[in-house]
Amino acid sequence: MAKPRARVAAYVIRHRPDPELLVFDHIGMPEAGTQVPAGGIESGEGPEEAVLREIAEETGLLTATAVRQIAVENRAHPDTGQPRRARFVHLQAPADTADEWEHHVLGEGDDAGLAFACRYLPLPSKQPLADGQDAGGGSGRKGQGRWCAAPRGRGWRPGTPACRGRRPARLVWAVRADRAARAPARSS
Repeated sequence: MAKPRARVAAYVIRHRPDPELLVFDHIGMPEAGTQVPAGGIESGEGPEEAVLREIAEETGLLTATAVRQIAVENRAHPDTGQPRRARFVHLQAPADTADEWEHHVLGEGDDAGLAFACRYLPLPSKQPLADGQDAGGGSGRKGQGRWCAAPRGRGWRPGTPACRGRRPARLVWAVRADRAARAPARSS
């Protein structure tokens, strides 16, 4: 069996009155769909390093900070069938980040020369994301994610007995939990 390709997906949240998710579209390639920054983990690189690099490469955003890993998922690539292991990471962007911008990818990687239109979508989003990225684990079926809220370390793990038959967790749940944890305690 082939070793799964290690990947990361970045769920960058900008906290305003309502949280917003950083997404981008390929300029001139509408068939690629709206996406969150994602890509492979390079040799010698850790998941946090990889996710910050992918955000910088695909959006130009350099001010995101990692909050926590929210899930790990094993599934085949939708086109090639090759195994993948993706780590989904929740990050924060400063509230004063621009609402939208264009980013032109430099360098020598697969995305070199591409242009992306970056923007924030309010959560929960009504717009579907490419590759099932909005489905809370990317089952490939819109709105049918595979994550559940069974805690395991600092994130969630799909497919565990505690998760079977439970409603899928979505990123917005993690955002609400983080917002509640940051809220000042109320005195009675």
